[in-house]
Amino acid sequence: MMVARSDTKFINFLHQELSLTTADIAVALRHRELERGPLPMLLWQYGLVDLEQLERIFDWLENQI
Repeated sequence: MMVARSDTKFINFLHQELSLTTADIAVALRHRELERGPLPMLLWQYGLVDLEQLERIFDWLENQI
């Protein structure tokens, strides 16, 4: 499983701010490779984050631009 450099800050955010486990993130990354979907939506689709956490993710991503 390859993780792009640009994903490193995002993955750190998921670990530190949302307390997602490495296993949770690995599931979403695996599905992203298969389905080519955006990581935040895959995290939500597979029940790894709730809607409030998804909103926090989008807010964080928006602030990174």
